[in-house]
Amino acid sequence: MIGKLVLEDGTVLSGTARGAQGCATGEVVFNTGMTGFQEILTDPSYCGQIITMTYPLIGNYGVSEIARESRKPYARGFIVRELAERPSHWRSEQTLDGFLKQHNVICLEGIDTRALTRRIREHGTMKGIICTDDSSVETLLTKLRQNVGDVPELVREVSTQQVYRIPGEKQRVVVVDFGCKENILRRLSHYGCDLTVVPAWTSAEEILAYNPDGIFLSNGPGDPKDVPYALDTVKQLIGKKPIFGICLGHQLLGLAFGADTYKLKFGHRGANHPVKDLASGRVYITSQNHGYNVDEQTMDACDLVVTHRGLNDLTVEGMQHRTLPIFSVQYHPEAAPGPQENEYLFVKFMELMTGGTKHA
Repeated sequence: MIGKLVLEDGTVLSGTARGAQGCATGEVVFNTGMTGFQEILTDPSYCGQIITMTYPLIGNYGVSEIARESRKPYARGFIVRELAERPSHWRSEQTLDGFLKQHNVICLEGIDTRALTRRIREHGTMKGIICTDDSSVETLLTKLRQNVGDVPELVREVSTQQVYRIPGEKQRVVVVDFGCKENILRRLSHYGCDLTVVPAWTSAEEILAYNPDGIFLSNGPGDPKDVPYALDTVKQLIGKKPIFGICLGHQLLGLAFGADTYKLKFGHRGANHPVKDLASGRVYITSQNHGYNVDEQTMDACDLVVTHRGLNDLTVEGMQHRTLPIFSVQYHPEAAPGPQENEYLFVKFMELMTGGTKHA
C-alpha cells in the first residue's frame, strides 16, 4: 500500500505504508541517530511530531521492553528509508513494524529521507500530514493547512496524571513530570534518591509540602511558553530548594529567571552532538532532542551563566545561577551515548542537595 507525506509548503513524498493505517498530522523533524529508534519513539518529548530517521536502515535489532522510555510511543508518525523485517538481536521481542501497529503509529518506508532532511534543514521544521489511505494531495493539504495554527497541550498529554513514589534511602527528590523519560528516574534511583513524581500542573506549595531535598524539572515536548502554569510554579520554587533541570525544565528555568527562549530552525535531535563544558574544557558527546533554546543575549541580567555550549552551532547547552544551587542542561545526560561521561551532572545534583558547592 502506498502512503503519502504532505508538508505545509506543498511538498509531497510517497512511500510504502507500514505500521498503523490512517492519517496523522504533526511537526516533521529529523533525528540523526544510527541507533535508539525505540527510545526515540517512546521519548515523550517527541509528542506531536513526525520523526524522520536519517540513518538508512531502522529496526534491525528489533524492539524490547528494556529499551522503552515511557509506557507507549508518543510520536504521531515515523519515516524511514528501509524498515528491517527480520531483526537480529538476543534481546529482540518483536519487529519494529509490529510495535508500530500495536501502538497505532503510522510509518512510511522508502521515503527519500536525505531529500526530506535537506528540505527541513533549508526551510526549517514545518507541519506535515502522513496518510495511508487514498485521500488526494489537495484534500490532505487543505486539512493540514486548516490545522497549522493549532497548539495542542502536549505536556498534559504526556505527564503522569497522578503522584507516585519510587522509594530510595537517600535524598528526597520531587520530579516534576513534563514528559519524563524513565531512564532519568532510573539514574536518580541509581544514586539512592527517594523519588516523588508529580504531574506537570502541581503547584509549588504542593511540591514543597513533600519537604524535598531537591527538585528535578524533567524534559518534555513543545514550546516552554505554552505551559504558563509550569512557568509560574518554577518561579515560585526558585530559592527554596536545589533544582536540576533538563531540556524543557532547562528552558522553563531560563524563562523563570527572566531570560527568553526561541525556536531553532530545525532543532537538535540525535545522539552525537558535541557539547563543551566551559569550566573544564572537556567536550562531551551528547544525546539531544529539542526544538527551542534559551537566548544567551537575554541571560546577562538574570544572574545566569553559561556552563555548556554546543559546538555545532555555539548555542547554550547548560547554565547555572551565580549564587543559588540551581543548574540545568539542554541535552540528555541520562542517555549518555559516551556511555557514562555525563554522569557527573547527577553527582553534582546529589552534592548540591547535601550542601556541596561543586559546579558543572
